[in-house]
Amino acid sequence: MAWGSSYYLPAVIAPAVAGDTGWPFAWVIGSLSLGLLVAGLISPHVGAAIERHGGRMTLAFSAGCLGVGQAMLAASPNLVVFVAGWLIMGLGMGAGLYDAAFGTLGRLYGRSARATITSLTLFGGFASTVCWPISAFLLDAFGWRGVCLVYATIQLLVALPVYLLILPRDVPAESPLAQAAGPETGLSPRSLPFMATLAASITLAAAISSTLSVHLLTVLQSTGIALGAAVGLGALVGPSQVGARAVEMAIARYHHPIWTKLASVTFVVLGVAALWTGLPALPIALALYGAGIGLESIARGTLPLALFGARGYAKLMGRLAMPSLIAQAAAPSAGALLLEHVGAPGLLSVLLGLALVNVALVAALFAFQRCSLRPVRTIAPS
Repeated sequence: MAWGSSYYLPAVIAPAVAGDTGWPFAWVIGSLSLGLLVAGLISPHVGAAIERHGGRMTLAFSAGCLGVGQAMLAASPNLVVFVAGWLIMGLGMGAGLYDAAFGTLGRLYGRSARATITSLTLFGGFASTVCWPISAFLLDAFGWRGVCLVYATIQLLVALPVYLLILPRDVPAESPLAQAAGPETGLSPRSLPFMATLAASITLAAAISSTLSVHLLTVLQSTGIALGAAVGLGALVGPSQVGARAVEMAIARYHHPIWTKLASVTFVVLGVAALWTGLPALPIALALYGAGIGLESIARGTLPLALFGARGYAKLMGRLAMPSLIAQAAAPSAGALLLEHVGAPGLLSVLLGLALVNVALVAALFAFQRCSLRPVRTIAPS
């Protein structure tokens, strides 16, 4: 619900907002980018707070910010208030989406958090599948302001109490599960090149997925297919994400998360390459791409935990989230400029180049791992 009522919200309501108010469509869409920028800027502080105190109050703060921000959208009399609402929602996204949730689980369960992180991403994969139809139904019944008000009510009256009631009030400095998982590696000067490479890989993956999430329908229509067919093909991405995550959940105990990361970047590069070739490879392209970004969500949470350990994990996730969220904020605008000047084939060529670079970065992760860190070993979920 946090994903569906924030990141995925403009895809449904933005045309109605612009049509009802006369506000520039670019600003209506761009408000999400500003919110993501705020999320990126605060993410290191969010990770540090979770590391010190656990995730209970941080996730509760997130639900409060999302609810207040959505209420501001619903009541906004002008564009300034609308944008301000998205800035407050940016605080909620930075404190309550995947990276903060991963940090919370790592803080609670140590190395044993891998299974719960994978389960969380499996449910998160249904965000657009569930919330887009809900948003469309509410939009038809109550208008875009009603959509925002319903989501604000859910965040404030459901999500906020759930976080406060379910999550532990006090998290010990070294939880029993973390102790049972064995010695923690933590960060050292030798691991900094590895961390920088991992951050670059996560950021590239975020830039690619953010660009295509906004411009996919335009890219598909550039091949000559109608909007309805483009929407139908685009719907393949969601099930492919969930399917790949379900497979990963079933086989995670048999391999190290670095192989999940490798599979992710490989599927993405194959998917973008097939997308670049056009019909009749489009369904295969979208299935491969969806599987790749689905696995990326798991790898970004489980790989740092496996490589660097549970000590300092939440703080590390906050640091890794900052460049990726900023990339998510900037990438759609950069993609729009590329579409305007070089068209869809040029945009896909750039994305394919970035995807190939990401494969090289993951290859470098293997090399750094062998030279600088302890050997890769399989870590079974509890």
